[in-house]
Amino acid sequence: MTDTDLGVVRPDRTTDGPWSDRVVALLQQMTLREKLAQLVGLWVGAGADGEVVAPLQDAMIGEQAPPFEEFAGEGLGHLTRMFGTRPVEPEAGRRALRDAQRWLVANTRLGIPAIAHEECLTGLAAWRATTFPTPLAWGASFDAELVERMGAAIGTSMADLGVHQGLAPVLDVIQDPRWGRVDECISEDPYVVGTIGTAYVRGLQSAGIIATLKHFVGYSSSRAGRNLAPVHAGPRELADLLLPPFEMAVLDGGARSVMHSYAEVDGVPAAADRTLLTALLREQWGFDGTVVADYFGVAFLHTLHAVASDLADAARQALEAGVDIELPTGNAFLEPLAAAVECGEVSSGLVDLAVLRVLTQKEDLGLLDADFGAEPPRTRIDLDPAEHRALAARLAEESVVLLTNDGVLPLREPARVAVVGPNADRPEALFGCYSFVNHVLPQHPGTELGIDVATVLGALRGELAGAEVTYARGCEVDDDVRDGIAAAVDAARGADVAVVVVGDQAGLFGRGTVGEGCDRDSLELPGVQRELVEAVVATGTPVVLVLLTGRPYAIGWAVEGCAAVVQAFFPGEEGASAIAGVLSGRVNPSGRLPVSLPNSAGTQPYSYLHPPLGGASSVSSVATAPVLPFGHGLGYTTFSYPGLVLRESEVPTDGTIHVAVDVRNDGDRAGAEVVQLYGHDVVGSVTRPVAQLLAYARVELAPGEQATVHLAVPATRLAFSDRSLRRVVEPGAVDVWVGRSCVTARCRGRHPRRAGRPAPARPRAPPTRRPGGPMARVCFLSRIRPDRVDAYRERHAAVWPEMLAALRETGWRDYTLHLAPDGLLVGVVDVDDFDAAREAMAAREVNARWQAQMAELFGSDGPPDEGFVVLECVFDLDAQLAAADEGAAAGEDGAGLD
Repeated sequence: MTDTDLGVVRPDRTTDGPWSDRVVALLQQMTLREKLAQLVGLWVGAGADGEVVAPLQDAMIGEQAPPFEEFAGEGLGHLTRMFGTRPVEPEAGRRALRDAQRWLVANTRLGIPAIAHEECLTGLAAWRATTFPTPLAWGASFDAELVERMGAAIGTSMADLGVHQGLAPVLDVIQDPRWGRVDECISEDPYVVGTIGTAYVRGLQSAGIIATLKHFVGYSSSRAGRNLAPVHAGPRELADLLLPPFEMAVLDGGARSVMHSYAEVDGVPAAADRTLLTALLREQWGFDGTVVADYFGVAFLHTLHAVASDLADAARQALEAGVDIELPTGNAFLEPLAAAVECGEVSSGLVDLAVLRVLTQKEDLGLLDADFGAEPPRTRIDLDPAEHRALAARLAEESVVLLTNDGVLPLREPARVAVVGPNADRPEALFGCYSFVNHVLPQHPGTELGIDVATVLGALRGELAGAEVTYARGCEVDDDVRDGIAAAVDAARGADVAVVVVGDQAGLFGRGTVGEGCDRDSLELPGVQRELVEAVVATGTPVVLVLLTGRPYAIGWAVEGCAAVVQAFFPGEEGASAIAGVLSGRVNPSGRLPVSLPNSAGTQPYSYLHPPLGGASSVSSVATAPVLPFGHGLGYTTFSYPGLVLRESEVPTDGTIHVAVDVRNDGDRAGAEVVQLYGHDVVGSVTRPVAQLLAYARVELAPGEQATVHLAVPATRLAFSDRSLRRVVEPGAVDVWVGRSCVTARCRGRHPRRAGRPAPARPRAPPTRRPGGPMARVCFLSRIRPDRVDAYRERHAAVWPEMLAALRETGWRDYTLHLAPDGLLVGVVDVDDFDAAREAMAAREVNARWQAQMAELFGSDGPPDEGFVVLECVFDLDAQLAAADEGAAAGEDGAGLD
């Protein structure tokens, strides 16, 4: 196969391109082995103490990594996890990293430093560093701005230590909650994943740290939720569901690195997929950063996937696909690749391309000018400063989701509180799999956490200072020992309220109930935790169930049986205080479910983005509906939506839908509402989701305060792959609504996209369009004096049948009227062309007769024509109907006045 066949330049033309003269000159000085050294990492000290923090690490590295000076004699591309492999004091780690860089500058022929990378998903994965909430909690907050600030804080800590690249964020779209790595993911909705993940990228890179998007792509769609299992996603599912978050982070966030997935999609491993890593990522999206291998992913082409005959073949396939850097070390890209290049099996031009990308990234980071001659300052490094803890606290508070509440919350000065459960008094229960606490420390027993962490029990004792708080563990997270349940029951019987704290223990490769390699075949709470909860509920004491988990569990039984249920997705080092604040009422909960709450493992995989056949069906005995829907969450105040207006009567398929939503805090305390705008393509060339989140916004309001939230929705949010797998925006009607979850609607209407040929999702030029007739949903609002309501009803009944016939004949459809006892008259009607229909109706004799009767009844204060306001979406009919006559429902076309 030639370089031209691969779509890359010939070896003698590799240096043509966006490379600086300095980078080209460096490349031209390099020997083959110096080039290959730039394409690999070194995991210093990996395995020295028996730590295993990567899949098959022991098999791939052996008992211990080679000495640094021996391995890096020709240079080095990356330094792997110098802070994230074992506990190291920050100052000592910074000195060791600087010494390694100084050695590379002084002792390699070209003196090129290495890029130091670390894990940083929930904060820098280093001892004593702030540990923030897990990505599921980011999704629950629906606060991209706050996540961006968190990313910047993480990046600042990394830069202070001399780290250059972070292996985050995870942009896998949640497909199956049985998969162990759900706790690393943001949401089941690709738009939420994309917006919040892109915010993290912007924040991290604002501090000069390279963000790495992972896992590209399909990893979360593994069959039955098993880690590294095959993926059978079709090209439409890839394009419409799994790829958009990565596209957003590349095009909108400017991400500088991408990590390939371990997954094989329809039999093709991502590490060997040139269509994915080059044709799509580089040629279509314009990505010009580096593609790094997931740990051992290149070698896995030979050892796991068996698509490569040996490590040299694996290296060839990965390079041809577009992988630039082999991490964490050089299993395939060193001697095996060198031999293949020297015998002509692999083109040196492929190697040169990858080296040019790596050198360009090092140039951008300033590494080509760094000599590391100056000694680092001897000052103490604080990786957990007060401002970072404050960010962690705010994100934790915004992410707690109140699932149900019968009024027991907030707790109002209870005299006796029983706190029970295996996660009530364990700090590890607050952290995800990729936190240093659960990723590394379990292999170093006896080592302190390195950060101050309150447990839920401790936080509640501080929060409820006047109450008598007792504690009983009850059971462990994941065994079948029931000996402690009786003591928990006794504690609950003697209390005014019982707070039961259950959930997960995050870990690696079977060492936890959730995390990498910790998949489940059941969505029941692990161990005997359900038995514990049910035993406490049986005492009759009100039970507040607190879930500290890394995945959503099937807890329909608890939703029905507990007085309140609170969901916290691994809320981090300040999470216990956030939970205690929610329970006491100091914090008004505002989190929303970023995933559906499943009803069973047997209904998985499930997504709220299902087409009609993915919902309830009379031809199946399996109920798919979740226990609670995507977007659900309660609080301690109430919000209403007085109005919603779409600015345009129609938009072109490459235009923007502008929405204004009025939201009001009707309660007696301040709170935050997550405004959720959904849409549904009424007719598509392929089946479309019954609901799709188009936009969202958090808004904080004081009691009685009202605000207007403006949302701009590009029509490309409704793009999908048509029957030819072209990404298009098709013309036609779209139902839109604002709700407090994907299944509740506060305002609903229909919005047209202008007729014309389907527009490309990201058009290079505006498509040609044929003008079409506008369509609107019209809302007539009038006020009738209460003393004339009965008279109005009589006049209406006499003339309405004739009026209805005329309305239908002149283009008005689905006319519904509602008259409230206080005289508020609300009429809703669909019309294809408002101006034409109004003109035609004005010419009808029955309309003149109706107007005369109204003038006779009301005189000069009759409802004027100017009060009939054209809207593209109705006002909040839920609120209007609540005030209407009891039992009055005009749901059928022409049912008349209720």
